Amino acid sequence: MSDDGGLSPAGLDRMRRVLTGFVESGELPGLVALVQRRGRTHVIEAGSLEAGGADPMRRDALFRIASLTKPVTAVAAMILVEECRLRLDDPLHDLLPELADRRVLRRPGGPVDDTVPAERPITLRDALTFTLGYGLMFTPEGLPPITQAMMDAGVDNGPDGPACAPDEWLKRLGTLPLAHQPGAGWLYNTGADVAGVAIARASGRPLEEFLRERIFEPLGMRDTGFTIPAAQTGRLAASYATDPGTGALARRPDPRDGAYDRPPVFPAGSGGPGLVSTVDDYRAFLRMLLDGGRYPGGRYPGGRLLSRPSVELMTTDRLTPEQKAGAGTFLGSGGWGFCLGVDGRRDDLFVRPGRFGWTGGLGTSAYADPGEDMIGVIFTQRAMTSPQPPHYFQDFWTTAYAAIDD
Repeated sequence: MSDDGGLSPAGLDRMRRVLTGFVESGELPGLVALVQRRGRTHVIEAGSLEAGGADPMRRDALFRIASLTKPVTAVAAMILVEECRLRLDDPLHDLLPELADRRVLRRPGGPVDDTVPAERPITLRDALTFTLGYGLMFTPEGLPPITQAMMDAGVDNGPDGPACAPDEWLKRLGTLPLAHQPGAGWLYNTGADVAGVAIARASGRPLEEFLRERIFEPLGMRDTGFTIPAAQTGRLAASYATDPGTGALARRPDPRDGAYDRPPVFPAGSGGPGLVSTVDDYRAFLRMLLDGGRYPGGRYPGGRLLSRPSVELMTTDRLTPEQKAGAGTFLGSGGWGFCLGVDGRRDDLFVRPGRFGWTGGLGTSAYADPGEDMIGVIFTQRAMTSPQPPHYFQDFWTTAYAAIDD
């Protein structure tokens, strides 16, 4: 075994050159990338905290990780499943009465008032696998009526999240029909928010408190949360989107700018608005999953957050071929476990069967590969423009796999 965890120095140098090239070209203001194999960690920092700024990007920079919040929500749910305070296949309306007696669209893209009764209740398994019937839906004709209705009700507001508290959000969601029968199809995002509300109610604690006490503190994730200590807000990297007219970087309007010293109105299990974190904190989270629920460091060294069977359950593809087909190109050749993607066949160098993780729409990506004992985390400030990974995410993993030297 080499001192670099089986990654060649030449390969790591190539990774650095490729990634810094995106900063030098102006495509990214900055980035922090981390790859760990067999316990050996390598980090690349490039650019600045904001475009044209004087503060250099640092390893401990804080990023809005958006949908990388989703796997954290799944772990929280499985903690409660192991404690028998939640059960995967019990009706969720026992805990969330707002979701009782669901109506379902007669056809997914049809009018919101053309419905039939649900054939069965929604379960936690449905929420974690995103097959509950609520979620993002797009058609070639544009936004279907149910998606527009969700936007009008204020239950789907993109990366900045709803403007209402969890109980009000669930009440509003409960006024809308499901797009399909529970368990039938896959729709992105909303299931993690439903799971987040269920976690809070089952635990009797606000979601942010439960995550901090049961996940972040044990794992030593000191820089992860929905809020930032006032003395640390200068570490928050700016957030950018792509100007649709010019293609240039534009500072993204963020209603929480300057307000990260207080919890969001809606602490979303989906990531809108999601957690802030660092590459090292998220590495600790993925390391725990790779180690079957154990963690060697953190606040309580040698502890266990989840059982190995729980980790296996949440990181195994749960979707049928029909559900994957309905997801279109969103999942690529892979599938979906509990609130995270699971790679399928190897159809490119930057994917590998069994690798699991996800991406955050504001410019973050993190995966773990059990077969290679490898973790990769790359945080940037540029929001994604489509579900397909941008070149810098692909090239990060391409160079990581190409660096394997054993």
